[in-house]
Amino acid sequence: MLAASVGLHAVAAASLAIAPESWPWALGGIALNHVGLTAAGLWPRSRLLGPNITRLPAAAVERRQFALTLDDGPDPDVTPRVLDLLDAHGVRATFFCIAQRAQAAPALLREIVARGHDVQNHSHAHRHTFSLSGPGALRREIEHAQQVLTELSGQRPHCFRAPAGLRNPFLDPVLHRLGLHLVSWTRRGFDTVTADARVVLARLTRDMAAGDIVLLHDGHARRSPGGQPVVLAVLPQLLAHCAQLGLHATTLRAAVPARSVENVS
Repeated sequence: MLAASVGLHAVAAASLAIAPESWPWALGGIALNHVGLTAAGLWPRSRLLGPNITRLPAAAVERRQFALTLDDGPDPDVTPRVLDLLDAHGVRATFFCIAQRAQAAPALLREIVARGHDVQNHSHAHRHTFSLSGPGALRREIEHAQQVLTELSGQRPHCFRAPAGLRNPFLDPVLHRLGLHLVSWTRRGFDTVTADARVVLARLTRDMAAGDIVLLHDGHARRSPGGQPVVLAVLPQLLAHCAQLGLHATTLRAAVPARSVENVS
């Protein structure tokens, strides 16, 4: 898709040089191309802009495993309570952490790892303009997060999740050079916008199966009318449902092989 996009721009430039009167067709073609690239970037589970893990590998499916992932932490209020719930159910999860938040709560990040969980890269600042960044800015943002999370946790992330799942054509080459897998999800509860735990739970558990990657949030957690973070109400019921289905939680570090690092200089 990216090669075709480059080719289209070259053809458009050549047509303008040969026949300037063809500019409406050339401009229209480029505009449609950019619309297509933008749409692909706005679809978090799309593979049109490069590899994107949306389910666990076949070996994990055979083992009846699923991955619970939690984004946007660590949060000093919510994350410790999430950790306690996970301990109570004997479950290991993957935390996609924002590096700036980890710097503000380094002891909490280390506790995540000490309790047997996985820390992965969710950018350094989680800016809403992430998907509008060029290749240089993307690399600086992601590499900075890599350094911070590795130093604080003792684990080098090998997976990356884009803020809000949004990206652009420049992201995949950056992740390739840094040895990072792009990981999205199979099912998402929208627990940062929905205050009703029953609705979030229904979204997550509908047709749930082995190999699913589940997305919840310990950071930016929406709270119920009673003031409780929705994730804390959802987790016990979700984990009980998984147990009834005979599904076993695993981490992305355990289920997804590491990717070689091409160049981090």
